[in-house]
Amino acid sequence: MLGQAVVDLLPLLEGESSFEMMVPLHPVPGSPLEPLQSGVKQCSLQVKISVVEPLLTAAQILGSNLLKATLEAAYSVPESFVPVGPVQNYMVGLQVPSVGEKDSPIFFKNGTLKLGGEREPVPRPKKWPIANIVAPGANNIPDAFIVGGPYEEEEGELNHPEDKEFRNQSECIKKRIIWDLESRRYLDPTAVVSFQKRIADCRLWPVEITRVPLITAPKGKAARFDKAEDENQLSFHGVAYVNMVPLLYPGVKRIRGAFRVYPYLDSVVYEKTKCLISLFRDTGHHLIQNNRIGGINSSLSKTVASKNLKEDKIQASSIKSQGSDTPLEMEPSLNHNPEGQQYVDAGTYIVLEIQLNKALVPKRMPEELARRVKEMIPPRPPLTRRTGGAQKAVSGYHMQIKNISRAILDEYYRMFGKQVARLGSDMDSQTLEEQKCQLNYELNCSGKYFAFKEQLKHAVVKIVREKYLKTTPFESQEELQTFISELYVFLVDQMHVALNQTMPDDVQDAASTIHTSSDQLRFFAFEAEVNENFDMAAVYYEERLVRDSQNLEHWLDYGAFCLLTEDNIKAQKCFRKALSLNQNHIHSLLLCGVMAVLMENYEQAEIFFEDATCLEPTNVVAWTLLGLYYEIQNNDIRMEMAFHEAFKQLHALVLQTQITKEKSTGAVEYAEEGGKVESSVGPCRITSGSTTAIKVEAPAEPGAPLSVLDGFVEDSSKLQSDCQEPVLPVQSQDLASSQKPSNLFVKETPVKREVSKYQDSSTFLHPTPYGVSQTPTTIFMETIRFLMKVNAIQYVHRVLAHELLCPQGGPSCEYYLVLAQTHLLKKDFAKAEEYLQQAAQMDYLNPDVWGVKGHLYFLSGNHAEAKACYERTISFVVDASDMHFIFLRLGHIYLEEKQYEKAKRIYLQACKRSPSCLTWLGLGIACYRLEEITEAEDALSEANALNNCNAEVWAYLALVSLKAARQLEAEQAYKYTMKLKLKDEALLAEIHTLQETVGFGNPSF
Repeated sequence: MLGQAVVDLLPLLEGESSFEMMVPLHPVPGSPLEPLQSGVKQCSLQVKISVVEPLLTAAQILGSNLLKATLEAAYSVPESFVPVGPVQNYMVGLQVPSVGEKDSPIFFKNGTLKLGGEREPVPRPKKWPIANIVAPGANNIPDAFIVGGPYEEEEGELNHPEDKEFRNQSECIKKRIIWDLESRRYLDPTAVVSFQKRIADCRLWPVEITRVPLITAPKGKAARFDKAEDENQLSFHGVAYVNMVPLLYPGVKRIRGAFRVYPYLDSVVYEKTKCLISLFRDTGHHLIQNNRIGGINSSLSKTVASKNLKEDKIQASSIKSQGSDTPLEMEPSLNHNPEGQQYVDAGTYIVLEIQLNKALVPKRMPEELARRVKEMIPPRPPLTRRTGGAQKAVSGYHMQIKNISRAILDEYYRMFGKQVARLGSDMDSQTLEEQKCQLNYELNCSGKYFAFKEQLKHAVVKIVREKYLKTTPFESQEELQTFISELYVFLVDQMHVALNQTMPDDVQDAASTIHTSSDQLRFFAFEAEVNENFDMAAVYYEERLVRDSQNLEHWLDYGAFCLLTEDNIKAQKCFRKALSLNQNHIHSLLLCGVMAVLMENYEQAEIFFEDATCLEPTNVVAWTLLGLYYEIQNNDIRMEMAFHEAFKQLHALVLQTQITKEKSTGAVEYAEEGGKVESSVGPCRITSGSTTAIKVEAPAEPGAPLSVLDGFVEDSSKLQSDCQEPVLPVQSQDLASSQKPSNLFVKETPVKREVSKYQDSSTFLHPTPYGVSQTPTTIFMETIRFLMKVNAIQYVHRVLAHELLCPQGGPSCEYYLVLAQTHLLKKDFAKAEEYLQQAAQMDYLNPDVWGVKGHLYFLSGNHAEAKACYERTISFVVDASDMHFIFLRLGHIYLEEKQYEKAKRIYLQACKRSPSCLTWLGLGIACYRLEEITEAEDALSEANALNNCNAEVWAYLALVSLKAARQLEAEQAYKYTMKLKLKDEALLAEIHTLQETVGFGNPSF
């Protein structure tokens, strides 16, 4: 034999009936072709393969699959494995369905024992599992390599940070057995279905490992051969449990990982895999038929067969037990495996890869998901901004005013230009008045005044039609006069605007209009929410939509407000409107999915969540919400997949953020040799086992605002689900998203920092995480923060259940804070106080705990305790996340207790950090009570500028005007106080008393 060439016949299983290929010819040792290897091109063979008809039909190809199993190596093998002494055959095997439900064994034989000392090279070629290839290099599979990869991306058991050091030592220093073999199995359509069902039922797949001495049987001496068989037993019989569930994840075609080896014990194997038959012990007689000629394969098969004959009785018992689905009591020898225990003592693990040609569960393509979303919510392109309607009418009026003013100036210069040049600044008022009279006379006599009026008439008519929408006759003369007065005021104001634009150098004494930005409006709306003034909050949100209806953030904020008031239909409309403006916006997709679940439209919810994970695969909240959806659908496997991916992305985010932070602070530590960055990421544990779906029912009937959780909360002790993923201990400031939990009182409101005095309010709107203690970050707490931010309270307790049962998550300070906040929403003060006590026990120095405690006592009417909690909160070095309302309510308590100096100081801090109508009002009240009338008027004027519909502001303005003896202003302020229906009877009585004292202020006297 000169050499060997290997032809891959796989194309025949892919539907081809003939193919031609060039394969290299590898010389065998001693062949004349062997010297040609050095410096001379390798010989090749042109091979053509053809069959009469295709092996598989199109339907079979469509429904079938191809499984490739690659065994790389077993690392950290027992110390008793030595390369000297009798030659050993190291063998690994597993079974997979092949034709129908019949199992086909896969064997990896002839592993090579190595002493270690260096890491196996990568990439290295995979090898054919064929024993009769003797030419060096011929057993390498073309274009198939073992490339390895990071431990964290594996699906096995040893893929956590704490396992890294052990794996480095095992794969560099310790003994290992190398196979590098790839074995293939064709799965027909029936076998594919059986494979899926068995993975779903059993989850874990047994992969056996053993060591068999190689003994060549002498020819013609059957008696001695049988005796040799009796003397040889299976030794070091172990098993690795491979979790095949990831193959049922949508789109997954490959799993690879390191799996620990345990002693093979029938009871344990049956408990974990529902398998009663050992591949080596109980089915070995099937292997001996093809290996009768001695050598490696025959010796191995006969040894296995001998073991099988000795255990026929046990095998029969196993088969009987399998038929009854009840494991029988095994022999004592089967429950004790001291040799297999050495695998556990040594920490042995195998590296195995399972790859399919097609995913068992197809995954929706991103294009399909985008198409489905577009069908449900057609995209709405942004409207083209056009200068039309009222804006165009006002602009036309401005233009006519400017043209007329230029014409009048030209006429004035023609008449009095020389006189003005001669007199200059010495011109007195009498001369100016004479010039004015002469100019008016000239304009009237020449007809120019009439021409100017006609020129302006068209612009005024457009304003009446476009801005005031007056196109029909007035019903009464009184209505006409009222409208004319209003129109005149508007036209004069706009005339001044136009003239100021024409002559910008003139000094403008008029006070500038205070324009509230979109961020300020959102802040005021949130403030109204907290104070349960939902009508005012709705006005602010709607004002933002009127200003810019193409801003999707405005729709999302309004939708979150509708969720708070339990108007789910309107909230769904808002979220869908936002998504129609940008169909790639992740938060819009997630909120549409949340609303679809609440409205029990589960098919749409799945599309929204899946589309979000496709658009942003690194989004932790998207994967977690997808997992929660699968939990509602009782789809445990996909739920595990989503949660696993969420934890994986969170781990990557934490690692990246930590490295970035270390680099920015110059704290990156390099090893003296190698210069590798030392990571300080905490341990990441995954517990095995199935997860039971949590059953939590959401309330169906709407209640009053702040009662969303009534009838919803279930005791978490009833929940039987378990978390299978790690929890990463990270400082809260390491992640931009790891902020304090939000609720009606601690909710985050993302407002951009401005150059104005509102930049300090961002401390409240973006709460700064306290740095007193380290809190664990989990995917569930990240999701809770998102849900609380958008007021999706119905989801919160479901996620809290996962947080409670997750390893290293469990009850934490933040966990109890969220529980307390949800109970505050429905005014369950007793439960809220109980959870706050537990939160305080876990983190006594957390300012948020004391802040929420203060809110609890304030809302329950215990202002003394509330004051103590608020004072403790503001005394901390680190601020709480809702300092705005702490200042507001503490100042209110001080006003009640007539501690006006303290109230003034507190309100001044609030005005500096986050000014609003209420902060300025509180400051104005404190100053008024301190008889600081000027300061009080300034503060109340600021409050009135921010909100001129607050009756209390007008009331105190009336008091200030009465004190300052300004009758007209006092009457005007009093009129608006009554018009806005002031509810404070004591304050109204105080106004009446002061009016009687000064003798004015009430026009009805």
